[in-house]
Amino acid sequence: MGTDMPTPPGRKPRKTAPARQPLTQDLIVATALRVLDAEGLEAVSMRRVAQELGTGPASLYAHVSGKEELRELMLDQVAAEVRLPAVDPSRWQEQLKELAREIRRVYTSHRDIAKVSMGLIPTGPSLLAIAEAQLALMLEGGVPPKIAGLAVDTLGMYIDADAIEDTIYMTKTPDGEDPWEAFQVHFQQIRDYFKALPVDRYPHITSMVDELTSGTGDDRFEFGLDILIRGIASYVPGA
Repeated sequence: MGTDMPTPPGRKPRKTAPARQPLTQDLIVATALRVLDAEGLEAVSMRRVAQELGTGPASLYAHVSGKEELRELMLDQVAAEVRLPAVDPSRWQEQLKELAREIRRVYTSHRDIAKVSMGLIPTGPSLLAIAEAQLALMLEGGVPPKIAGLAVDTLGMYIDADAIEDTIYMTKTPDGEDPWEAFQVHFQQIRDYFKALPVDRYPHITSMVDELTSGTGDDRFEFGLDILIRGIASYVPGA
């Protein structure tokens, strides 16, 4: 019964199909992230992920309720890459900045995944772990709980917006070109435009072209981050 039959004369040997990997939520999310990293968030759909897995969209719904849940699961998987600090109350402000830089680094390494974070209340374990770390840093630094609760949301919006802007610049860069060089060309065009504006209508813009257009993306992120952390620290009693 279980003995393999030999191939009859004149026929091609029967090919055995490779065993399909069992469909799981983790496999679906990992596949969706591969599509994201290669083509961006808009390319990720239940149908596309199913195609990558060699199955139909209906089979995915046994593990994921739909595109929105899939995107949230993707974001939480990305957030798992964020390295969390061991809280040092004496360095809470710098550690909060370091964590913000780390989140930005991870998000921008996965195309436009930060779009999912905008408007999303975190419920996944990795996102909750980041929020827990941010709250711990602020509370240990003496920030009142009400302020810390609001600040988590404000920091998240700032990091998300910056990461999304970085992605927009990256996607505008033609294939094979250096994004930074392309950005500099674009910025020079903006400088020239500002300088050509009517001075009587825009006296401050035309006189501050260098100030308005100086600094890298990192410089601007650090400036905004510094303003936010200073503002949060100002609520510490006795500060």
